[in-house]
Amino acid sequence: QVQLVESGGGLVQAGGSLRLSCTASGLTLSSHAMAWFRPAPGNQREFVAGISWSGGMTFYADSVKGRFTVSRDNAKNTMWLQMDSLKPEDTAVYYCAADRRLNQRIALQSWEYDYWGQGARVTVSS
Repeated sequence: QVQLVESGGGLVQAGGSLRLSCTASGLTLSSHAMAWFRPAPGNQREFVAGISWSGGMTFYADSVKGRFTVSRDNAKNTMWLQMDSLKPEDTAVYYCAADRRLNQRIALQSWEYDYWGQGARVTVSS
């Protein structure tokens, strides 16, 4: 059974930083693209950041580009999201996701991901 577990959420003031972690069990992540999402209007999930299976490519939503950094360590089966210069509008539950397909590009739509974590709540106060 595949499980993704996030940690590292919390409360921070605007301008502060947080680092989220996503660790997998039941799945070796080294051949799978991964991403972070957060809720969007209409019961959708908004793409935040993604990373290729090798870690060699990353992609970010315009709203977080330059402030967030996604990384991974396949030996540790873990992905991170470093969030700097946080804004109140970044307040959300952040979900990590893994693509079941092997060696694929970074997908931008939530429906392309098969495995999801339970979410980590991030609250940014003004």
